[in-house]
Amino acid sequence: MTQTIKLGTGICLVAERNPLLLAKEIATLDHFSGGRFLFGIGAGWVKEETEIMGGDFEHRWTQTRDAIMAMKELWTKDEAEYHGRYYDFPPVRSFPKPVQKPHPPIVLGSITSRHVFQRIVAWGDGWMPVGVSLEEMKRGRETLNQLASQAGHDPSSIQIVAFFAPPDPEALKALEEAGADAALVALETAGEKEALATLEEIGQKVLP
Repeated sequence: MTQTIKLGTGICLVAERNPLLLAKEIATLDHFSGGRFLFGIGAGWVKEETEIMGGDFEHRWTQTRDAIMAMKELWTKDEAEYHGRYYDFPPVRSFPKPVQKPHPPIVLGSITSRHVFQRIVAWGDGWMPVGVSLEEMKRGRETLNQLASQAGHDPSSIQIVAFFAPPDPEALKALEEAGADAALVALETAGEKEALATLEEIGQKVLP
């Protein structure tokens, strides 16, 4: 029904899912959307939930990294194997492959934290700041640029996706000036009428 609108998770708790299954689900979504999927991820914040779902709450970001590295193998190789701390499997074949190469962008959802920025530069593709001010976003952009340069990466390859933004041109401009490359504009979810009204507002105020 659409040609340009993107589809994304905001956010998927990776440590609570099996990476073999999740890699196939993400690749399938990217395949059917024609390469328009954004993989917004997190590590969880409710200890009981994480543990019930098989996660190691105290080391959930370490486990998340392990899962992501395993999924990257599955996405990029016809026959992939992985031997990590949390996940270990022999050579397997996983299809379909993502349309986006090498894989859909992996965007870490989090507050501002140097640890998060280091993770993004090491094995992610972007930051989805949650509940941060414009000034915090600006400082985050500067830190990401610095860390990326130190690691030999192009700072512009790391995107910031603002979560959430109002359908207001001035607010979106302020996010852009603070370092955001994209923004999630929330729709009213009370009903179809409200959602259509928000879409109409976006069409009249934002898109021009």
